Amino acid sequence: MSTIHFIGGEKGGVGKSVVARVLAQYMIGNKIPFIGFDTDRSHGSLLRFYADYASPTVIDNYQSLDAIIEAAAENTQHRILVDLAAQTHHPLAKWLDDSGVLELAEEMGISLFYWNVMDSGKDCVDLLDKLLNQYGSRLNYILVQNQLRDESFSIFEASGVKERALALNAQTITLKRLHAPVMTKIDGNSSSFWAAMNKDTESLNALGLLERQRVKMWLRHAYGQIQSVGL
Repeated sequence: MSTIHFIGGEKGGVGKSVVARVLAQYMIGNKIPFIGFDTDRSHGSLLRFYADYASPTVIDNYQSLDAIIEAAAENTQHRILVDLAAQTHHPLAKWLDDSGVLELAEEMGISLFYWNVMDSGKDCVDLLDKLLNQYGSRLNYILVQNQLRDESFSIFEASGVKERALALNAQTITLKRLHAPVMTKIDGNSSSFWAAMNKDTESLNALGLLERQRVKMWLRHAYGQIQSVGL
């Protein structure tokens, strides 16, 4: 059966959508079939950058969320990628619990993965702790340490929460910080990461030779991290 990958973390600004875009680009580049769902009503990144692969999902509408499970059941060779906007955990959890999604997924052999994207701050540690308290071993966790603000995750390391997660078979990966002006150009051009790596003659603010090289190096590291946990 297929696998469902929720890209979350609850806190805004930690890079959930960037992780979702990297995963989408990885699957496209490796010819892994996938279906994307975007829960961000205002500026959904999957819909903006990978519109051919994604559709909108209303996070507080059960029927809209049901389409995620139905897509997994009907497309058994596909990965299902769900980009969760900030502060969407409560309606998602209510749907999961009220609808018996975890139980149904287990019956159908559908694996559920939660990619918990976090920065180096304490807020992210506390939110992960709550997530583990709520779902324990019922989800498969991949902890994404995004270095967008700091390379040191000392608060997380000293909290005891990482050990709790690892005891639940969580896997940990690191996402390096892409040079900020490069990311600004990519977003300003509404470019996929593939387009950003290749010479773009149409954009008024196209990336230069070394900027494209920085994207390639950044993605190479990110892809290696993804390969280490599997997809």
